[in-house]
Amino acid sequence: MSHLFMFILMMLFWVLMSGKFDPFHLTLGVISAAIVTWISTELLFQEKSKPLGARLTEAWRFFLYCFWLVWQIILANFHVIYLSLGPKPIRETLSPRIFTFKTTLRSEFARFVLANSITLTPGTVTIRVHKDIFYVHAITEKAAGDLASAEISEMERRVAHVFENNGNLKP
Repeated sequence: MSHLFMFILMMLFWVLMSGKFDPFHLTLGVISAAIVTWISTELLFQEKSKPLGARLTEAWRFFLYCFWLVWQIILANFHVIYLSLGPKPIRETLSPRIFTFKTTLRSEFARFVLANSITLTPGTVTIRVHKDIFYVHAITEKAAGDLASAEISEMERRVAHVFENNGNLKP
């Protein structure tokens, strides 16, 4: 069932992005969607027992998370622009540091999403993930945000809400 769901998702994405409905492009879409389905279904759908409704809920939550993440990326871009073009010399405003934090996320895919979300946000880079410990470089303390200071950060809480189905971790 998850293979069929993944194939339909990929085919819809192909049609949406290509905008072509002739037999040649649709055939390419079927081939591409089949290859992507074959390669990545096990990565995206690790839990075989999840019902379709739970998967759709997870997909919807991830869709909403992506909008939140884009907003965080925009805010972080403005922070980095301010650092670069602000009134103080850049060496006075930078306070680069490496910090670690322990995640509460259980699944490897949720940790993968968190690590990439941190790296996508300008001013921070995930250096390493070892089991449940994240090593992160931040250009300033503001860029580190609550990742470095809170017991569980807003970003981690939102990723947990998407993938861990934990009711008490709502964003």
